[in-house]
Amino acid sequence: MQIGSNYGSYYHFNHSSNDSKNSNSIDAKNNDDTSSKENNQRDTQMINGVELDAKQIQQLRELQNIDRNVKAHEAAHQAAGGGLAGAASFTYTRGPDNQMYATAGEVPISMQKGNTPEETIANARQIVAAAMAPADPSPQDYKVAANATKMEFEARAEAMKLKAEEAKEKEEENKEKTEESNNTELKNSKQSSTDETTDKKFKNFVAKTYQQNSQNNYINFSIAS
Repeated sequence: MQIGSNYGSYYHFNHSSNDSKNSNSIDAKNNDDTSSKENNQRDTQMINGVELDAKQIQQLRELQNIDRNVKAHEAAHQAAGGGLAGAASFTYTRGPDNQMYATAGEVPISMQKGNTPEETIANARQIVAAAMAPADPSPQDYKVAANATKMEFEARAEAMKLKAEEAKEKEEENKEKTEESNNTELKNSKQSSTDETTDKKFKNFVAKTYQQNSQNNYINFSIAS
């Protein structure tokens, strides 16, 4: 996508002939020619080795002003665009002094998305900054900024979706851990109950055995007496 400036519609340089074609009389024509020559002699000026009249000098000043504005416009795009902006290109117009002046320009800007929604948001914001960097953004600049803003909104929506999915996964993971913990506690509780029952039975067995042995020993002792 391109961001740039175009002053072509504001400047039209037309070469006009100095020959007079319409006159009411020979005397009037001679008077006009004489007057024109005198004015030209007074108003002409040598610029870049070319003699220019007042009208041409005015056209040259306009071209020079446009050239400065166009180059400043594109420089602002490049500075703000950073790595997303390409090299500026210009359209030139030849001035009355035979020099070339920039009357339009553009800077390519990458509308690439990042590897993550956060990177895409950062890129979109830089694109908007690059598009709106000049003091006089063009209609194309506004269009680029609008597209970048849309890209940022889409990236934000994607980021929210991913966060919701992550939260859901974490919730399910915590639920599974809670269930495992509960199952472990229940198992330990059952094992503890089983151990207590076994221990109680063992104690009863020992007590009963001891009681029987005590009775047998008493009987044997009596017989021996």
